[in-house]
Amino acid sequence: MQSFNPFEERPMPLEQLFLDWDQMSPCPYNKETTNPYTKCRIVLMNGTEFEAQWFTHNFSRHCSNNDIRRELAIVRRQEQQQQKLISCLKPRDESILEHTITYEQLAVDLTAVLAKQENDCNVKNALNFALLEDFDHLYRYSNLLDYEYGISPEKLVGGYTEITPARPTISEHRHPADSIFHHINNKTASLATILNVGIITAAEQQTMNYYMNVAALYDKSDLGRRLYQEIGLIEEEHVSQYGSLIDTNPTWLEGLLVHEYTECYLYYSCMMTECDDYIRRIWEQCLVQEIAHLHKAKELLFKYEHKDWMQVLPCGTFPELLHLRSNIDYVRELIRTTSGNTEKEECVVPLLSLNSDDRFFTFQNKMNHNVNSVASHNVIDRYIRSKGQDYRYETAPNPVSVLRNRKCDNTSFARVQSETPADTQICGTTKNNCRCATRTDMGITTF
Repeated sequence: MQSFNPFEERPMPLEQLFLDWDQMSPCPYNKETTNPYTKCRIVLMNGTEFEAQWFTHNFSRHCSNNDIRRELAIVRRQEQQQQKLISCLKPRDESILEHTITYEQLAVDLTAVLAKQENDCNVKNALNFALLEDFDHLYRYSNLLDYEYGISPEKLVGGYTEITPARPTISEHRHPADSIFHHINNKTASLATILNVGIITAAEQQTMNYYMNVAALYDKSDLGRRLYQEIGLIEEEHVSQYGSLIDTNPTWLEGLLVHEYTECYLYYSCMMTECDDYIRRIWEQCLVQEIAHLHKAKELLFKYEHKDWMQVLPCGTFPELLHLRSNIDYVRELIRTTSGNTEKEECVVPLLSLNSDDRFFTFQNKMNHNVNSVASHNVIDRYIRSKGQDYRYETAPNPVSVLRNRKCDNTSFARVQSETPADTQICGTTKNNCRCATRTDMGITTF
């Protein structure tokens, strides 16, 4: 695939890039025939535009220079128009829960793709850790979808992503102090790492906000409302984890340049990998706008901080493009080797390494002392009582033996030490020596 550097492109004048109402009213996709990864790209870019809004609003609120604030307002209005265009690609006849399956499929396969190409151990461990939790969310929402709507989740994911338990959602509730990783350093990090951290933070933040808003709007059952409530709290953990990876040192203008560069990278990746010609033209149109926004950020950085863009980004040419695809084998290996992990301070650790008085257990006893009040468990339990066994789409039995029972939801694995087999643990990170490794019967091997 030909290399591309958006800094070498000639930008269009910003004033020519505003859209009218017709341009913001696209033809929605057909939920029955559209490729699942096209839907995922739409969710991804909708979240990316939300991130652009949040960043520039916060920048403006922390800036006393009204000339800069006016420039930000111009760019932000165009980002708003892009977001309105992209969000309206979702059809009216697609329910909140159907759309949620796309959110979770994106979370699984986006995270897997980023993790597979990530060389920073700290970032890779953070990605792999949260990936399994989003994977379990897909399983919980899928059971709810089949139970309440009779719609096949396997069809929605196109067979590209398995639907089976991983680290149970009940086990994912950790003390807030254990949701922070060490941040990267943009001066020494690779361009791919800088992009990966920004992309996954924006994607998870969009998921968190979606669940925060739709929990009260889900009108099928109180059980569904409570499931959104519970998983929304886990997404807050993920946003805290991923957000903590972002370098804290850049100035606001440096951050603006990185944000705009990331948007260019994503739109170009979407354009080059999109299978729907109509949607591809939208990605191309948005790329043209983002190139103009990037050059405006470059101009502001030079004008007000006397810095060239190359002082902020190590390279302008895009690294390997983001290509959403099936990752079944990769995810299955993670389930097999890392499902029994948790987080303690900045480290991913085996649950069995914790002391009995660790705050993980204290917090679990506070949140989940009554297992029968936990929505993620009740969804599966109710499905099993109705259908005889849970809903799954698997290419092979679950990689963890204690998660193979389809007639009883496991609420102890990765939560209760005595119920978490030692052979599922990995030697993950230590505070001073971050490693990506798995423990097997043969010893420690690089994953």
